[in-house]
Amino acid sequence: MPYAAINGQQLHYLDTGGAGAAIVFSHGLLMDHAMFAPQIKALKDRYRVIAWDERGHGLTNDASAPFSYYDSADDLAGLLAQLGVRQAVFAGMSQGGYLSLRAALRHPALVQALILIDTQAGPEAADTLPQYEQLIQTWMAQGLSAEMATTIEHIVLGAGYARAPAWKQKWAAVRPANLAQIFHTLASRDDIRGELSRIRVPTLVIHGEADAAIPLSAAEAMTAALPNARLEVIPGAGHAANLTHPEQVTPLIERFLGSL
Repeated sequence: MPYAAINGQQLHYLDTGGAGAAIVFSHGLLMDHAMFAPQIKALKDRYRVIAWDERGHGLTNDASAPFSYYDSADDLAGLLAQLGVRQAVFAGMSQGGYLSLRAALRHPALVQALILIDTQAGPEAADTLPQYEQLIQTWMAQGLSAEMATTIEHIVLGAGYARAPAWKQKWAAVRPANLAQIFHTLASRDDIRGELSRIRVPTLVIHGEADAAIPLSAAEAMTAALPNARLEVIPGAGHAANLTHPEQVTPLIERFLGSL
């Protein structure tokens, strides 16, 4: 898969090509473009599917300086410009939703519609942030223990996901300096709940009923604040609903794309 030099980054991406309408997938914290493998497989014959590794993730180069999700939104806008894509459906999971919402605010002409998976418009919850900070500090100082990897697994993937070991291997390879930067970006993001009324494109909100990272109430509030949004709750799913419950999530995405 190729790389694109954008905003001082070497962005790693997948592009299925084709003449169909474009949909671009943006992954969550500690994940990469591979978390959308079920959706890419289902959509690639009908749509131009693009998936990428964000700053500090996957095969994109390390985040060498502080950055915000507005910077990530600009990265994606630059990538699409280089690929000749004038407008796309932006689909983002968790962190990918943070940058997709900011892209809709900063680059509205580029965003045809939004698919927001297990994400929110507000900042990190004050009661959980210290717990995350302690986990990250221990991880940076001592490496990723089996116990911490299982904790992250339960937060991101839920219990019992068969392919969790492969993701744990990826997490164990994250460099401490990189880990510090991507977590700082997550923890310091701004609150954009008051700006959601500006985003008027069709929006599908998908949220796992058992999401341990972002409560369903946050998705409900975000849906209510977006002028043209509807919410689909995935029974039994956790935070990465599209990855762990593709048989429920992918048909929702397909129907939404067909309605545009």
